[in-house]
Amino acid sequence: MDFSAFGLSAPLLKAIAAQGYVTPYPIQEQAIPAILNEHDILGIAQTGSGKTASFALPLIEQFRERKPTRNRYVKTLVLVPTRELALQVATVFQSFSLYLGNRVKTLAVFGGVSINPQMKSMSGTDILVATPGRLLDLIENKAVHLSEVEVLVLDEADKMLNLGFAEEMDRIFALLPPKRQNLLFSATLADDIKAIKAKLLRNPVVISISSDTDETQVELIKQVAYRVTPEQKGPFLRYLIKQQNMEQVLVFVSSVRNADNLVVKLNKNGLEAMALHGEKSQGARTEALRRFKAGLVRILVATDLASRGIDIQFLPFVINYDLPRSPKDYVHRIGRTGRAGASGEAISLITPEDEHHFKIIQKKMKRLVETHETADVNLQGF
Repeated sequence: MDFSAFGLSAPLLKAIAAQGYVTPYPIQEQAIPAILNEHDILGIAQTGSGKTASFALPLIEQFRERKPTRNRYVKTLVLVPTRELALQVATVFQSFSLYLGNRVKTLAVFGGVSINPQMKSMSGTDILVATPGRLLDLIENKAVHLSEVEVLVLDEADKMLNLGFAEEMDRIFALLPPKRQNLLFSATLADDIKAIKAKLLRNPVVISISSDTDETQVELIKQVAYRVTPEQKGPFLRYLIKQQNMEQVLVFVSSVRNADNLVVKLNKNGLEAMALHGEKSQGARTEALRRFKAGLVRILVATDLASRGIDIQFLPFVINYDLPRSPKDYVHRIGRTGRAGASGEAISLITPEDEHHFKIIQKKMKRLVETHETADVNLQGF
């Protein structure tokens, strides 16, 4: 099956080819025709499964049939939990709109930066990708109106609820017209998601590919762990990066402080690194991610929250410098590599204090991770 089977227009097919897509991923096969037929959708799908394109493509196609958008009255609203994800989703819409004669305007808005440029940029926007808090700010400033929204997308709804957006989302729902198409995507079907489903969706097409995707994705990732002492951690990380000549590596840590400290030590040892965490300004976070994706910086050191918008198709290495709190976060972290059918390697550094927790992670994942001793590794000079 190829994308032409969906009846998409020639400009869209040209943009799809330019982005390197050859055949649709499973979620795209099911979601694209259902959205084009104006069904509500409940999609249970992990990040990295091709989900964003599964709703971006049909929504852009629908704009070919719509009347021009009234200024500041957006037609499509996409709600996301983080700034990075807002930018990522908007970029997908923009890339697929590239060859349309009457370009569909997509704008990402989020907090942490000045609201004034976003207010000015709202003019002529057709598709708005927003974090809930900043959207409410723009509504209060009369920079955008929701009374003509025809499609509402909730992307990563489970994370929005976990991050405490439920009250803000309810305020937004109250401003939307009752007649609209609703597309809800989540990594899990938890009780909170079931409640939103009951509130928002009308006879939805339910697409569930999360479990198969998780298993397939984890199988594609080579996992290995190294036992280290706390004192060895930093030198062994530097040894690994240099010894394996890692040119692009994402390193996860447990806290902002650990991220900043590790970046200082890596740079002191001649390894170009930048930090990505919630205490960085939005400009600094965007620049760090841009430089890392472009290969201008070798190592990105990130906390879990900041990692939500990191989507790099061929990222070769992920390293757990600190283990995450939950097995689910472990799978999310290592899933930054091995995406969209590509292989990747995930490495974990395990101190004696981590041993019990790492056994729990492996048990939940239903997979044993090959673990090596490091006592004989010569770390002098690292």
